[in-house]
Amino acid sequence: MRAQFVMSEIGVGLRRNLTMTFAVIISVALSLALFGGSLLMSEQVGRMKGFWYDKANVSIYLCNKQDAQEAGEAANSGGGGAGGVATCRKGAVTDEQKKQIESELKAMSLVKSVTYESADEAYKHYQEQYGHTALASSITPDQMQESFRVKLKNPEKYKVVTSAFAGRDGIHTVDDQRQAIDDLFRILNYLNMAAVGIMAIMLIVALLLIVNTVRVSAFSRRRETGIMRLVGASSFYIQVPFIMEAAVAGLIGALFACVMLVSGQYFVIDHGVGLRDKIQLIDFMGWGSVLAKLPYVLFIGLLMPSMAAFIALRKYLKV
Repeated sequence: MRAQFVMSEIGVGLRRNLTMTFAVIISVALSLALFGGSLLMSEQVGRMKGFWYDKANVSIYLCNKQDAQEAGEAANSGGGGAGGVATCRKGAVTDEQKKQIESELKAMSLVKSVTYESADEAYKHYQEQYGHTALASSITPDQMQESFRVKLKNPEKYKVVTSAFAGRDGIHTVDDQRQAIDDLFRILNYLNMAAVGIMAIMLIVALLLIVNTVRVSAFSRRRETGIMRLVGASSFYIQVPFIMEAAVAGLIGALFACVMLVSGQYFVIDHGVGLRDKIQLIDFMGWGSVLAKLPYVLFIGLLMPSMAAFIALRKYLKV
């Protein structure tokens, strides 16, 4: 097969359908940029889960004198107490209860480490975080609760600790930080699903444009293809220029998509907006993750238009 002939036919086809080719390039670029973005979003969410779940602790807050007083007042008034306060009716936690709770925690196989925080330490940490607020001035150390901060080997099994210690004498509440961040990840997953849905729509639009472009190109060159049939040219020989036209348009669109992904990493994450420096609580992905997705984008950018063109030609390229 003469490569020069194929290349010239590709150029002719692209020039004849310039506006449709441009539409194909734009739609492929947008759909593949969303495809790459959804891959990066999924990896980012997984990365954040690993980062935050590893830092998430189960906190066991112990009853103090104020909790016991509130529980007693609630019981005398017939209210029965509310939430964790009702478990403090028998008074503030005792040293024996604290030792018992700590020993049981350390004996559990799923517990990685146990850290005790006194009321004074809790007050110090509270002042460091909220000392600038008006409420902080009214808080005293004796109002703060002692607690055990429990790090689990598998954070997903926090319910084991919750069920074992919630409602026991001397324990005010058992709080799992993982529950607080699950809502965030649920929202991120919904956003990722929305991006995948938009990507699917854009891919369908791109495929339809490719099919129509190939159809118009085949119709405009039906005379040439008829002559080639008469002189004995094979179907593959006739189809290659049309398939290559679609592949070239798809590759250009994929390159634009790669530029969008790289630009997003550079201008939004690392520089420009600089989210990496402004939001240090999030472990953003590096360049390795972005560059690893580019070959997938380029591969799909070549494969998708080629397959669409091949299928379209089986129907419309008949002489």
